[in-house]
Amino acid sequence: MTPGTGDMDRRTFLRSSASTALAAGALGVIGAGSASAADRPIPRPGIGMHLYTMRRSLADDFAGTLGELARIGYATVGVSGRHGHSAAEIRSMIDDTGMRAVLEHVGLNRIDDRWEQACEEVVVLGGEWIVIRSLPGVDYTADSFRALADTFNRAGETASRYGLKVLFHNHDASFATDEGRVLYDILVEETEPEYVGFELDVYWMVRGGYEPADYFVRYPARFPALHVKDMAPDGGFADVGSGVLDFEAMFADAHRGGVRQWLVEHDDPESEFATARNSFGALRAMRF
Repeated sequence: MTPGTGDMDRRTFLRSSASTALAAGALGVIGAGSASAADRPIPRPGIGMHLYTMRRSLADDFAGTLGELARIGYATVGVSGRHGHSAAEIRSMIDDTGMRAVLEHVGLNRIDDRWEQACEEVVVLGGEWIVIRSLPGVDYTADSFRALADTFNRAGETASRYGLKVLFHNHDASFATDEGRVLYDILVEETEPEYVGFELDVYWMVRGGYEPADYFVRYPARFPALHVKDMAPDGGFADVGSGVLDFEAMFADAHRGGVRQWLVEHDDPESEFATARNSFGALRAMRF
C-alpha cells in the first residue's frame, strides 16, 4: 500500500524514481538472474491478493470482485478497506468464493483505540494476522523506533489472546538509519517473535536500498507474509513479472524467512483485473 497522510506522495515518488531504480540494480535483487539450485513453485494456497490493489472494483461490486479473483485462481486475500461492509459480511462473501482472508490492515492509532475490537474483527474475517499498515506521525529516529517496538510487543501480547500475531507492513522510509542502525532492524530485533512478525513489502524494501533475500537469512521465520509488487524500469509500480525485480532469486531463501503468503499488490494499476490476472500467472510460473 502507498503511505498515507504524512508519508511519501506517490506522484512525487514516480517522478523521482528513475535514478533509484538504476541504483537498486547494484543490490543484486534487480537483474541478478534466476536461482537455479531448486525448482520449487509457490504453493497454490500461498498465492493471494492484497485487496488494496482492487479497491476501485471493490467499491463498485465487492462480492463480484472477490468472485473474479477466485476464478483467476487466488486462494487468499488480505483485507484493506471494507467499503461499508462489516467484518461478518466480508467473511460471508469470501467464504462464498472458497478463498480465505489471512489478514487485515489497520491503522497504527487502533493500538490505543479499541484494539481488542480490531482483533475480534480480524478473527471474524478468519485472519491470523493483524497488520499495522504504516506509521503516520512517527519520527524516524532510533528512539522512536525502540518505543514503537515496545508498542508492538504490547499490542502483540493482547492480539495473541485472540490467536493472532501483529505484523508490520513497511515502506521505504523504514530503512533510514539513525545512530548507526537501520530503523527497520530495530523493530525486528527488539520485538518478540512470539507476538510480532513482518509483512515484508519487497518493492518498498528494494526502494529503501536493501535486499529481501538478505533479511530472510538474517532473521529466520519473521516474515510470514509478503507484498509482492514489481518495479518498472523507471522505478514506478508494475504488474508482477513485468518489471525489473528478480523474484526467483529473491525468493530462493523465502522458506528460511518463514514466508507462507505471497500477496500481490499494485498501488496504482491501470486495469485492476488485468493486473490480477498477469500477476497470478507470473507467480504460478515462478520456480526458485
